[in-house]
Amino acid sequence: MTDVLFILFAVVAVGGGIGVVTGRSPVASLLFMVATLASLAGIYVLFEAHFLAAIQVLVYAGAIMVLFLFVIMLLNLGHDYRADLKYGSWFLLSLVVVGLTAGVLVQGLMGTGETGLRAGGAEVAAAIDAAVVEKGAVGVIADPLFTDWVVAFELMGLLLLVAIVAAVVLAKPRARQGEK
Repeated sequence: MTDVLFILFAVVAVGGGIGVVTGRSPVASLLFMVATLASLAGIYVLFEAHFLAAIQVLVYAGAIMVLFLFVIMLLNLGHDYRADLKYGSWFLLSLVVVGLTAGVLVQGLMGTGETGLRAGGAEVAAAIDAAVVEKGAVGVIADPLFTDWVVAFELMGLLLLVAIVAAVVLAKPRARQGEK
């Protein structure tokens, strides 16, 4: 049953990704992105990473998507748009992506017959389990995030802040020539 759910979530994620790229309006692309992020949260639950699934739903599918929606509405992108891709090329792109995804799935299902762990995977899984027992699931994620990766974490926050400020500056109405 887990394999069927994984394949279902994977198909929804890939289909949502294709929908983001080929969406005719920014709001439709945003909704496809929410479906993609929600299916990724479902995959995290299947991998028993419940904390990551909750963060995926709360932060990405919740807060970031609401932020994107506000930026889209602030910029008023929903009315006059031009298609980014020429007619029919999205179909070719979607065939390539579906073909590659199907190839990866077939290789994974028809692969070595193991439980999905690659060479050395059992040792890595045992080390992760020991770290979870010692520090807890949140501690295992928080320690490297706020020690080894703190600069990257802060730079990502700064990058998001710059993107928000740039969207507000771009959306600000231009002053007319005769007005001050």
